[in-house]
Amino acid sequence: MIYRVSVMIAYDLQCGNGHAFEGWFEDSAAFSAQKRKGLIACPVCNDTGIVKLPSRFAIKTSSGFKPREANSQEEHALSQLGQQVAEFVEKNFDNVGCQFATEALKIHYGVTEPRNIRGVSTQAEEKLLKQEGVQFIKIPVPAPPEPEPETS
Repeated sequence: MIYRVSVMIAYDLQCGNGHAFEGWFEDSAAFSAQKRKGLIACPVCNDTGIVKLPSRFAIKTSSGFKPREANSQEEHALSQLGQQVAEFVEKNFDNVGCQFATEALKIHYGVTEPRNIRGVSTQAEEKLLKQEGVQFIKIPVPAPPEPEPETS
């Protein structure tokens, strides 16, 4: 009897609208080929502008896969930094929501006064902004903490 073992790789993915999800692929080349063909879509909004997110990794040893042990001090520091960035953006940038591309273009062409803005955009809008020379960065926003369950 012949047994075939398939090894899959899991990637943390995110669409152009900020929805995070997981995808399983035979290898990196399979991910790239499916992405190029537009076969990977967000399960929430069906956007095909998918990017890989940084994620924890595993190291294969003779005894199998062992996840990298996270240094809790490092993890806490990174979490704090992420929270500080999110708070800074929240306090210092106008939330223009789905009108991000429109507002960015108005600022770029001098129609409105320059200001810090934040919001969401589609992959097509981001492509247009790049073509027009509008500089922007995408920052994943951490999910808000879940409320503590009420105790009676």
